[in-house]
Formats: sequence, structure tokens, C-alpha cells
Amino acid sequence: MNFENYIAEQFDDIRILRYQVPAFEGLTLKEKLFIYYLSRAALAGRDILWDQNNKYNLRIRRVLEKILRDYRGDRECEEFKAFVLYAKKVFFANGIHHHYSMDKFIPVFSKEYFRSLLAAVGREKEFEGLERILFDRDYMAKRVVLDGAKDLVKASANNYYSGVTQQEVEDFYKLPSGGEGQPISRGLNSTLVKKDGKLVEEVWKIGGKYSNEITNIVKALEKAQEYALTEQQREVIRLLIEYYKNGDLAVFDAYSIAWLQEQESPVDFINGFIEVYGDPLAYKASWESVVEIVDAAACGRTNKLAENALWFEKNAPIEDRFKKTQVSGITARVMQVAMLGGDCHPATPIGINLPNAEWIRERYGSKSVTLDNITYAYHRASQGSGVTDEFAYSEAEKRKAELYGYEGGNLHTDLHECLGHGSGKMMPGVTTEALKNYYSTLEEARADLFALYYIADPKLLELGIITGPEVAECEYDTYIRNALLTQLTRIKPGDSLEEAHMRNRQLIASWVYEQGKEANVIEKIREQGKTYFVIRDYEALRMLFGKLLAEVQRIKSEGDYPAARDLIETYGVKVEEELHREVLERYRKLNVPPYAGFINPVYTLVKAGGEITDVRIHYPDNFLEQMLKYGEEE
Repeated sequence: MNFENYIAEQFDDIRILRYQVPAFEGLTLKEKLFIYYLSRAALAGRDILWDQNNKYNLRIRRVLEKILRDYRGDRECEEFKAFVLYAKKVFFANGIHHHYSMDKFIPVFSKEYFRSLLAAVGREKEFEGLERILFDRDYMAKRVVLDGAKDLVKASANNYYSGVTQQEVEDFYKLPSGGEGQPISRGLNSTLVKKDGKLVEEVWKIGGKYSNEITNIVKALEKAQEYALTEQQREVIRLLIEYYKNGDLAVFDAYSIAWLQEQESPVDFINGFIEVYGDPLAYKASWESVVEIVDAAACGRTNKLAENALWFEKNAPIEDRFKKTQVSGITARVMQVAMLGGDCHPATPIGINLPNAEWIRERYGSKSVTLDNITYAYHRASQGSGVTDEFAYSEAEKRKAELYGYEGGNLHTDLHECLGHGSGKMMPGVTTEALKNYYSTLEEARADLFALYYIADPKLLELGIITGPEVAECEYDTYIRNALLTQLTRIKPGDSLEEAHMRNRQLIASWVYEQGKEANVIEKIREQGKTYFVIRDYEALRMLFGKLLAEVQRIKSEGDYPAARDLIETYGVKVEEELHREVLERYRKLNVPPYAGFINPVYTLVKAGGEITDVRIHYPDNFLEQMLKYGEEE
């Protein structure tokens, strides 16, 4: 297959890409079968995420699927094309709210046309129940609301809570849990509802909420277990299955420890309720899955980082009381994604660091993953886009981006995931819950600052990880340019920043810009109606990153909510409207969507004489067809 064109299609603000899995072809049959069944498990939980995102999502999706499959009317008219565009956006976001801005999609086609589509496929009775959900801009307007002036639970359109207030949720989860120094992640795998005036957790497990979906996940995991490549990996799957059966978060902790201790298998996976970005209070976890293959040739740089984790911890520009005195269990791998599911698809992370439980990180370590074939696909798809040419100030800056951009981006991810998230410690009695709606932003800022500070450290040259100081300079250029300019293309005029990663990037860049103004560390330039941010002193900028890292680590370690709120609200939320308008206009002319995601490969069993002889991989190129296929398989 010709993989020169990584771009399958683009629509609205989205570019659909393909990723290749070159490592798959060199695997043994047992390894391929292991991936095959893990991939089935990765796809089996799709409906869970859709329901978590909004209680009406599955109902709407099934209507969209019905129309797309069965409508026999004019498919070339503008309104049907608008319907198809709406459907694609919903499929990409796993629901009716944008995957990044969290704003609800409002159809361009009319209510009357939607009613006619429903009638044409025998679903007209559903119009009354769906009209407000789809067309009322103010009803369930935003999936995740982080505005501290509002009741975050009531204002958010996600489906983690029902009939409860923010205060009730916070009071409920203040109850003590877990053993000494081993706090269980209360609420991670449940919906909190009010029944007969009492707060009740509907636990996500077999026999509980999402029972059918979890049963299918478990069936696929049981098949995968037959092909597990190490005894430790078999134990990992056993614990995960046990957790899915009983919903016990103590078992989830045991599974997480076993998972990070599994280091030998060339195939790894993530499957479960993991990240809490979808909950403004950071209690509830979205369901996700990633299946991945070790890229042995690329693991050299991450292995060196992991081996020297204690050096980076000791030399970090933070107070000694917030540093770990011992670092154990830190591992980092470069992997090739083999399958994406749930909250990791179609929009996809480029790196992962788990487990999230702070006490497990401090006691047992963490496992970091850089998804190399995903970053490579992004890189290839971005070539020739014109974004760097438009927003970089000088030819020297553009040249650095061309030569060192891919290396710098990957190294930033390695440092962010392996060392950033894995660094530091909490003060006794302090949990991440203390930071409430600001935790996700603050933690991403902390990991980014760790990466930004160390990417320019001579230690990386000493270890042979980096080719020269130009890599760090390029990453600094890219980060500031993205944080203060290009990422603004992801929000509508007049909006503030809500998404945690966007807030993180802006607060870092805005803070160092303001702090370095007097010394002209970063210069703001206006030429011919265009704004640029140009770094004039890279070393001084590095010192500012370190200074901010020290404060962000203090805030996290001490659970200083007022300081987190003030820092993020001051630097990470508000957008300069005139600059925003300028950036949108400059970006519009490039015709480059600001978001991208992926079509998954397809794995097929090959049989001869009743025996499985191989597993073949196929790379489809039609996003809508894959979404409809997934719907048929559920």
C-alpha cells in the first residue's frame, strides 16, 4: 500500500489521517493474535464513552446511522451534504459536543429537513424528543464547563452525574477511603445519582452500569489472555478482568501496579476508565484503550531518560521538600499504536504516562509511552501546510523548524510523559482533589514545564539524546508560537479557553512573556498587520520556565487551590480579542484544519484447514465507512 498520503480527508475543522503499523508484519503469530483480541477489546467499549459524554449521544448516533444507511432520497442536495457533515463531526467527537472546545454542534440543516429524513427512514416519532437536543443552542451547550463562578456539575452536559450539585459531589467524596497512604480513587468508575433523596453510585461493572459493554470487553480480554506473552502480562489481564467484574477500585490499583511492572512483552495495552479530563471535578474517568507495539530501535532515548530519572529529579528547580528522594519503577518506551479505542479515538494522544494515582507513582513508579507512529503521521501530514511559514517570524526560525521540529516535538513528549508526570511528590495528607477544577490544567502545565526546562539541559547532550542546542531552541520557538498564536484557531471569536491543555500552554507562555518583558526575553513584533512572538534570549527563557515550574510544583504538592485558581485564571483563560481575530484570519487563508484524528487499521484472521494461520492488517481510507462499520458490530 502507498502510504505517501497520510491524509484521508478533511471536513469542517478536522483532518482525518491514517497511521501505519510497520512493526506488525515482523511479529510472530502468537503476538499477532494477542494484538487481534486486544484490539477487539479496544473497540468493545466504544458505546461507554459515547454515553459518558452525554446521555443522549447513543440515541442520536443510532438515528444518524439509520439515516446514513437507509435514506433513499436525494443525497446530492446541499441539506443532505450538511447532514453528512454534522454526522461526521458527531462521530469524530464521540458525541454532540466538540472533542476539544466542548461546545455543542448546531446543525446547519433545518429542523424541517431533519424531520423529513426521520420520516423517510421510519423514525419520525423521534423528532419531538430530539429537536431541542440538536437545535437549541443554549440547552446542554457545553460538555465540560470549568468556569468557577458556575455550579460545574449542573452546567456541564456530560453524563457522570444526575440530579446532584457540585457541592453535594464534593461533600460525598470527602469521605475517607483506602488504607494508610493508599487512597482509593473514589468515584473513578461510577455515575453519582440522587435516588429517593439519597446519593448513590452506579458502578461501571458487569452486573452494574455498562454491563453489556464491559461483558464484551471481558470476553475479548479472556481470549487475549490465552496469547499473553509473559506470565506477568497474564496476571495483568486477570486483575483487569476481576476489576471489571466487581468494580472494586482497590483491584484497579493492584492492576495498575502489575501493569507498570510488566516490562518484557513487545506488546502492551491500556484498557479502562483512565483519564478525568471529561469531569470538571476530576473524579470520573472516561473509558479508553490503546494497543501498542514496542519500537525497539527508537527506545534508546527513552531508556536513557528513565535510567537517569533520579538525576533529573534531584536537579529540578523545585524545593527539595517536593522532590522524591528515591525514584524507582520509571520506565519509558517508544511504541507503535496498533489500535485505538474510546477516548483515544479518533482524536489521539501522542504520549501517555500512567498510572494516575499519585501514591502508586511515588511508591512504585510510572510507565511512559511515546506513540511514535502517531507523531510521525502528524509530522508527515503537516509538511507543506504553510502554518510555520505564516506564523514564524524569520527564515532562521523556519529553517530550525524544518530541521529539528520532529525531533524536538518527540523529545518534548518523552520528557513530558516520562519525567514530567512522574516527578515530584505530594505533601502528607494532600491529594489532587484539593485542586478541583484546576487540577488537570495545573498537572499538564507542570509536565510541560519540566520538559521545557530540561530539553535545553546539557545533560541531554551528555547522554547523547539530543543532537544539539538547536533542537531545544526549535521547541521553544514552536511552543511559544503555538501557545500565543496558532492554538487560538481552535476556539470561536469571543470565547475564553476551557480545555485543560490549551489553558496550560497559554498560562506558561503568557507568564514567561510577562515576566521577561523588561529584559525583552520574548519580543512581540507587529509587521504588516501581523503579530509575531520572537524569542531573544533562550537561556533566560529557560530560567523563567524553571521559576514557574517551582511555583506550579509547590501549588500541586501543597494543594493550594487559591494559588492554582489565580494563576490559571490570570494567564490561562482570557484571550486578546483583536489578536484572536487576526490569527483566525491568517489561519483561514491556509485552509488547514486545526484538529486531526485517525482511521484505525483493520485486522483479519486468516484460516486454512480450520486453523488460524495468520492475522492480516488492512488500512482503510474512508472515515465514515469505518464509523458505520463500528456501529454495525455493536
